[in-house]
Amino acid sequence: MTPLEELNEQREQSQEHLGSAESREKKIIAQRNQKLAERMIKNLNRRNMEAFYCPTGVEAVKKVSELIADGSTVTWGGTATVRDLGIPEMLKSRGTLEVLDRDTAETPEEKEAMYLRAFTADVYLTSANAISEDGVIVNIDGNGNRVAAITWGPKKVIFVIGLNKVAQTVETALARARSTASPVNAQRFDINTPCRIDGVCHNCNSPESICSYVHFLRNSRNKGRHVVVLVGEDLGY
Repeated sequence: MTPLEELNEQREQSQEHLGSAESREKKIIAQRNQKLAERMIKNLNRRNMEAFYCPTGVEAVKKVSELIADGSTVTWGGTATVRDLGIPEMLKSRGTLEVLDRDTAETPEEKEAMYLRAFTADVYLTSANAISEDGVIVNIDGNGNRVAAITWGPKKVIFVIGLNKVAQTVETALARARSTASPVNAQRFDINTPCRIDGVCHNCNSPESICSYVHFLRNSRNKGRHVVVLVGEDLGY
């Protein structure tokens, strides 16, 4: 074997070893995610919420579709997770649902009407800014429409939450929502807040504050109204 052939063989062996290590790492992470999700599902059930675990986004989209009956009126809040997974397109493609998509509104008045109709929808889709391991869902809102719909109105609220949003406690979940999710969303919506400038929460009282409303869902009053789909991927902010 020539020196060049030996070098190529060593490279191939190195790549095989690297691929094996990556595969093992993915398997370990998948096992951990499964165990974490199983524990969280039990905690969410104790809080009177239905919960499911989907290892991938593709499976999550399928589960969301299964949870929505034909003939339903469906809408969603300002959620990157739902949009990034392509859930709006999936809902529209079914052809059996009334889909309220505020992004299609042609006037401010039409958009406002869609905001209001969300409260009478059969299904409201959203994500979360954070969720504690014991099942408390934390959301921060600027306008308040999202947390209002989570609290009251739509017959069913479906959360789609990546495991990257899991925090150990309620306190750390709130910290994640304020220090991670809110500054990113301030950039996304291009609003005039200190966190948009330097990426750090200042606990501000800016007129455009994206943290005007802080919401904790610790228990579902009506069984079956709040449904959580946990996803074994990094989703949203």
